[in-house]
Amino acid sequence: MTDQPPSTPAPGTLHHIEIWVPDLARAIAEWAWLFEDLGYVLHQSWDHGRSWKLGPTYLVFEQSPALTGPRHDRRAPGLNHLAFHVDTPDRVDLLTEKARQNGWTLLFPDRHPHAGGALQHAAYLENTDGFEIELTTPTRTPDR
Repeated sequence: MTDQPPSTPAPGTLHHIEIWVPDLARAIAEWAWLFEDLGYVLHQSWDHGRSWKLGPTYLVFEQSPALTGPRHDRRAPGLNHLAFHVDTPDRVDLLTEKARQNGWTLLFPDRHPHAGGALQHAAYLENTDGFEIELTTPTRTPDR
């Protein structure tokens, strides 16, 4: 295997994800703060879309005229959720509160912040359009 220059993403690295949204202005309001807080920068902007980039990967949100429905269904075939690494449990908690202030609803509140298991500190949130995010710290190993 040959070494790659730092500017060349490793083969198999995710290039981008494109998500179609029913209301671009609402999507920007509900997502931009999170991306910026996680270190993404605005990458592209056009009449019907925006994208944010972190490293070699970018996330696109577009209000396409070809959209066939008004809401995403995370329980249907297709995308269930996007999961983001967060460095500490305190930061997960802070981002969870910010998300709730920006229109997101906490999923599984009776099991929060361990809905993913006792060794994981995470938040599962859903926005107005039915998209889910997971904000998660690295899974701890059990004490022996």
